[in-house]
Amino acid sequence: MTIHIYQAQLLHYLTEENLAARAKHTHVETADLTNDSLTNAERPSITVVDKNVTLLPVVAGVKVYPEYIANGALVVDDATGRVVDYGSCASMMSQYGNASRQEGQAPVQIHDYQDKLIMPGFIDTHVHYPQIDMIAAFGEQLLDWLNNYTFVTEANFGDAKIADDTAKFFLNQLLANGTTSALVFSTSHPQSVESFFNESCRLNTRMITGNVLMDQNAPEHLCVPTEQGIRDTQNIIDKWHERGRQHVAITPRFAITSTPKQLQMTGELYRSYDSVYLQTHLAENLDEIAFVRELYPNHKGYLDVYHDMGLLGRQTTLAHGIHLSTSEYEVLRDTGTQIAHCPTSNLFLGSGLFDLSKTLSYTGVSIATDVGAGTSLSMLTTLSEAYKVQQLQSNPLSAHQGLYQITLGNAQSLLLDDKIGNFMPNKEADFVVIDMGGTDLMERRMTQTKSLDEQLFVLMMLGDDRVIEETIIAGVSRYKKAVAA
Repeated sequence: MTIHIYQAQLLHYLTEENLAARAKHTHVETADLTNDSLTNAERPSITVVDKNVTLLPVVAGVKVYPEYIANGALVVDDATGRVVDYGSCASMMSQYGNASRQEGQAPVQIHDYQDKLIMPGFIDTHVHYPQIDMIAAFGEQLLDWLNNYTFVTEANFGDAKIADDTAKFFLNQLLANGTTSALVFSTSHPQSVESFFNESCRLNTRMITGNVLMDQNAPEHLCVPTEQGIRDTQNIIDKWHERGRQHVAITPRFAITSTPKQLQMTGELYRSYDSVYLQTHLAENLDEIAFVRELYPNHKGYLDVYHDMGLLGRQTTLAHGIHLSTSEYEVLRDTGTQIAHCPTSNLFLGSGLFDLSKTLSYTGVSIATDVGAGTSLSMLTTLSEAYKVQQLQSNPLSAHQGLYQITLGNAQSLLLDDKIGNFMPNKEADFVVIDMGGTDLMERRMTQTKSLDEQLFVLMMLGDDRVIEETIIAGVSRYKKAVAA
């Protein structure tokens, strides 16, 4: 066992409950971070919580604030993979540094990242790992894109070698982009799930996936008979759900590719568990919505199909949700069903503009890449596009709102905030080291900034995989940026 002390600037987001717990044993100062100078010499070493920042919460009624420590340190135990403590560098070194160690205690390793920013690992709440091989496929809207590209690619994932190679590549790419957890679509092949979980277990990443359920309106070789698909899901739950850091999501692709019988059986399976997730798609595209109405003419609308079949609930995440009626928003609120906003995907397929603040006023919203319709695995790039989507609706996304959403907010949406999402002691030590000057342009631009808010906005708009210096999973470094010769 080794205690690791990461010296760096620290930024994460805390609920009032977190703040109360911290206040019992550390000094917390509230301040307006927008006016603080960002030179190291002038930075305070105490914890600074900015209660002047207004964040739209993912969980209704739960206030959230940014906490920034300029000269900070994060203390991690690599044996447990958990956060031991965090605070000012001086305080953490005094309590946990080598000078304070007694004979026989665990050794201490110091990591000097004082010119870098450490944040909790990013969380992606909707992404298709098999579609990494068809990202940036030209020129279609949703339904044609599925038929011409997606189904062709996904047909290969019954092959263990293809599934193994793709899962390994995909998960390594997530780490290179600072993403440490994700809610993931596999394919209808159980092998695709097996390959994904095997690699995730090897890396010890906290991941959620499941076999895709389809029994109509898709190529025959991808459709699985109704009862067999449900049996496959049941077997996957029995083997993988909550095994280590793995979770299973029951995964009907969407209403178009499932018969009423399949959706009914899916709902029955979902309701038989307390902790299993469910993921699918909703109201992404107008042609999609019209097709659902043709297939389910006796329902009030798209969401009503899922509601009637018992697919909604607090463990459910529906991707997109762009084109919704007031009554549908109310159903989301009443059932606690979550929406995953996928800005790069929505722009790429021309699906429409998602109203973030309106949807958050009804229910929880996470932010996701949706690769392969999404065009980047970088959650920072995804935030940049989310900003533009909201700006087109005269409702710009602040850097704090965006960074909260892809860390603690997405953890809250997935009900994982007791495990990941910030640096509270005893949480799992999934975090990312960020170089705020990771490109020549960013390095130059940062010299002109005058506040933390300004720097974070530059990071959100210009950051991508090039700013990710290191990604740590459960206290173990799993990705480190190569240094150019």
